[in-house]
Amino acid sequence: MARRRQAIRSAAAVTAALAALGLPAGCGEGAPRPPLAPATGESGERGVDPLAYGGDDAALSARAAAGHSHVLYVRSPDGVRATARRVERFRGLVEAAARHGDVDPDVLEAIVFLESAGRPEVIAGDDPENASGLTQILAETGSNLLGMRIDLARSRALTRRYARERRRGRPGAAAAALRARRRADERFVPARALAATVRYLRLAREELGRDDLAVVSYHMGIGNLQGVLRAYGEDDVSYPRLYFDSTPLRHGGAWRRLAALSDESSTYWWRVLAAREIMRLHRREPERLADLDEAHNAKGSAEEVLHPPGDTKVFDDPGDVREAREDGELVALPPPARLFFRRDRRMGQLAGRLKASPALYHALRPEAVALAAYLGAGVQRISGERLPLVMTSAVRDRRYQELLIGINPEATSGFSVHTTGFAFDVLRRYRSPRQAMAFEFLLDRLQSLNLVAWVREPAAIHVAVSRDAKGLVPFTEG
Repeated sequence: MARRRQAIRSAAAVTAALAALGLPAGCGEGAPRPPLAPATGESGERGVDPLAYGGDDAALSARAAAGHSHVLYVRSPDGVRATARRVERFRGLVEAAARHGDVDPDVLEAIVFLESAGRPEVIAGDDPENASGLTQILAETGSNLLGMRIDLARSRALTRRYARERRRGRPGAAAAALRARRRADERFVPARALAATVRYLRLAREELGRDDLAVVSYHMGIGNLQGVLRAYGEDDVSYPRLYFDSTPLRHGGAWRRLAALSDESSTYWWRVLAAREIMRLHRREPERLADLDEAHNAKGSAEEVLHPPGDTKVFDDPGDVREAREDGELVALPPPARLFFRRDRRMGQLAGRLKASPALYHALRPEAVALAAYLGAGVQRISGERLPLVMTSAVRDRRYQELLIGINPEATSGFSVHTTGFAFDVLRRYRSPRQAMAFEFLLDRLQSLNLVAWVREPAAIHVAVSRDAKGLVPFTEG
């Protein structure tokens, strides 16, 4: 592995790119978005190919941060704003530690956000041998690599004492156990945990040659990341290039290694950038953060971030759907040979109760049709399975949605993106494991470009499509 330092697009450069683009972590309609990589389709049309690495690392990073921010909003302990307040308490210590290690303090703060949510006493599980403290350092890593003072036996005993005193309702004795544990185990001392994390990032940067790779390795491990780079065939690449240029069809060995980790390691850099943006919003745009928090938590995916209620046209009744089709706002679903999806025979099954034809609801926004066609063709190409997936639902109107609530417990009683024409559902029934793998890979890749927000439902995958998807070219192997 090359050890030389190179001129890199550092984390600070990505911050500047985000600011210049005006891109928050999760953009609604009308918010500026960075461009996607241009590509040419098989029939010569120009557009966008999600599997074609375009070389604009700042734009790709901004999109990936937005696409992967949802999990931070919905899983941060006590909510994203409470987590931001906790993390901010350590800003002074973060800046001091970052200054000594030539590390971007905003990135270090984002690591704190992701790893502990600003809780310096937290343990992954109940055994301090596991990741512990403000930056979640393993006992073995802390002792053997980072030179921390960790008396693991004593730390374990004091952890048990703390839990016992809390059960007995003795807060003073519990607090004394925590103070004693900090003396025995430096991972629970915030300043020392931060200093150790900076030491790790410096070691990783010397080994890997880049700041972004060093941060990725904090979660993935240096050896695992070196294995991915070897499979890719180059070690002098940015993480955006490594991630976006590795697919089942191109640099497949690198993609397989990333996919095999199955612990969110491959998206760690995007989530660090998302956490950094949340902290920026917390300090500078708290109202915007509150709005995003509400939108992310409204549904099981970020679909209301892509299409905020009130900012997106809703079709009220069959007449609205009919008029939208006549005006081109909605387009009929192409036949399976062009859409690469079969239509479920029950699609639009409630139309008769509205004195409409089921075929009226076999339509979507042009953007959603473009994305569905890309997705369906991609699944076929990657998996080799010719039998297409099944689309179970497309556009609805509000009256149709109200009828659906009575027979489908998964149907939302509030705002549904289906009623805007930007969402469709895909049956969770696959021809083979290869088809399931290809489908999930493409959904993840499209999410990393902030082109979709998707969620698993009991019987189907629900996919909400961004307006940016309109320029997708027909699927190519890129």
